[in-house]
Amino acid sequence: MTQSVLASSHAARIIHTVRSGLKPAGIEPHVTRSWYRCIKEYGIEPQGRRQPAVLDPLSVKEVQQRMGELLRVARAEMENLYEQISGSGFAVILADARGALLSTITDPTLQREFRQAGLCHGALWDERHEGTNGIGTCIAEGGSVTVHREEHFRGYNMPLSCSGAPILDAHGELIAVLDASTVNSLDSRLIQRHTMALVNMSASLISRWNFLREFGDAFVLRFHSRPEFVGLLHEALLAIDGNGNVLAANESALLQLGCANRKQLVGRPVSEFFQFDFATLEMRARSEAGAIWPVRDVALGRRFFAVVRAPSTQQAGTSTRTATAATVTLAQADGRIEPSPSYVGDDEVLRKALADGHRLFAKQVPILLQGATGTGKQAFARALHRESRRRDKPFVVANCAAMAQNLIETDLFGGAGDANTAERRVGKIEQSSGGTLFLDDIGGLPLPLQARLLRVLETRETTALGGDTIPLDLHVVGASHRDLRGLVANGEFREDLYYRLNGATLVLPTLRDRSDKAELIRTVLREEAPDTAIEIARDAFQRLVDYAWPGNVRELRNVLRTAAVLCSERTIRLANLPQEILDDDGTSVPAQAGCAMDATCSAIEAPSPSTALREAERAALLRELERMRWNVSRTALALNISRNTLYRKMHKHGIVLSH
Repeated sequence: MTQSVLASSHAARIIHTVRSGLKPAGIEPHVTRSWYRCIKEYGIEPQGRRQPAVLDPLSVKEVQQRMGELLRVARAEMENLYEQISGSGFAVILADARGALLSTITDPTLQREFRQAGLCHGALWDERHEGTNGIGTCIAEGGSVTVHREEHFRGYNMPLSCSGAPILDAHGELIAVLDASTVNSLDSRLIQRHTMALVNMSASLISRWNFLREFGDAFVLRFHSRPEFVGLLHEALLAIDGNGNVLAANESALLQLGCANRKQLVGRPVSEFFQFDFATLEMRARSEAGAIWPVRDVALGRRFFAVVRAPSTQQAGTSTRTATAATVTLAQADGRIEPSPSYVGDDEVLRKALADGHRLFAKQVPILLQGATGTGKQAFARALHRESRRRDKPFVVANCAAMAQNLIETDLFGGAGDANTAERRVGKIEQSSGGTLFLDDIGGLPLPLQARLLRVLETRETTALGGDTIPLDLHVVGASHRDLRGLVANGEFREDLYYRLNGATLVLPTLRDRSDKAELIRTVLREEAPDTAIEIARDAFQRLVDYAWPGNVRELRNVLRTAAVLCSERTIRLANLPQEILDDDGTSVPAQAGCAMDATCSAIEAPSPSTALREAERAALLRELERMRWNVSRTALALNISRNTLYRKMHKHGIVLSH
């Protein structure tokens, strides 16, 4: 049967199903509902020609930046998912809530097929554009779906088989879709359920991480009817403010407590649901953190097992805060899963920087932290705050490059609150008064906001709605992985703001240059798996120690977090490590001292044929990366290699994405 005849038969079947209202045997309800939407709501045709809608690269980059740390965590989990299904012709895809493709990992031998199928960065795969499919139908249905071959609405998508799962925020709203798609699946729909289960697990891990990050400054009650599930993927989560009221609940909490929706939980005292008061929960959080204790629910007296995590700042426990203020403060979450990382390290260079930092901090000297992405600048700043006289006041984090300009402005300086209330939104600058304001990625702050920030730093006051001035007790620690002096020279950063922030500069070493790497690995693992004693097999540990870690401490944290979830018998083995670590051949070039910020820095070694070849390849990679302005996707395409291959080559040659 020719392709055109198949397409005509496929279209006739869909149109007949929609017009007759019948439910064909073997077709899932979500598929027929989608077919109905495509024809009745969107007015698109099954036999229409492919006319892809694709966002421009700048728009894609802006969306990626707004997702911030979530995108990096999702990418790490995508790598792990891909390793589980690699070899079966699948691509792992992340799309935003509109259906725009933001990140993909594909089989290098199938990249052309995936591009021809329209699976490229920026492509819109919502139902209105592409009909029934794993991403768009997941968005429309709000739940996990598999769309197999001829279940796709568009005839040209029939070769695809897609499984999409939602990534939800703490309030149950969809923020992204994780999808696994293949362009030439010969498997039955039943076999696709295995892939769907893996995609679901990965999406749930990302959603869980996002919940804990978003409510880093709230009490979090983690519970389950089975004690072995507490601390694992299927645990129930309740975020609770300083007054004992529920701020948010995840899907598992609704299921465990038998609630139909979040309205039955949010805004009500936790004592309405469990047989303990808030004082007991607070005491448990402060004195018995990590200890599981049995609790019973109020409705039916059912037994659960619970652990409570304290807020990452004392501010969250203040009983005088209103629910509105609590919600504002919760936006300070720093993007790390609990507990908040506190280990700075025993590396000599780092310890000297920390000692200098304590002296400067005590004298109120503004500090600028310089270091490659992922070197732990935020943990370093938090350590300075924790040992200062400001330790009992808020430590507030503001990422200056993670959002659009209007969102950053409101986030930093505040503005009008909810339309239904008269309360204004308190900005992070004002929230930090008396404590410490950590301005991360300060080089990404737009120029108009640089001027406004400079005025606030000079006048030590901000303006409320109505024109009243509010005095501020500010202490600022700035951080950047970019060369701020270079930005000043290029007119991209205000010179006066640079000198206002740069009372003293402290440079943090890269992970590969640290002498305490082994102990850091053990400590980060304890932080990422606080409730379980997890060990690392000797050969796996050696790989971790020998690896160059281009992503520094952040990459280490992501690797160990994922490995701790995937390992069996509480032991991380080689099979639990990402492919780039397993593929590392030990030829990664270590950075010279003082070159942490320079992606072109390489060690000096005796010339040899193998060295010359490596240097030639390294120079070619750098030349192409510079030409493509350090866009990995475009560079890989220009070199006709996969992104994974490019990343492995960059790791091999010690090339760090610090641009």
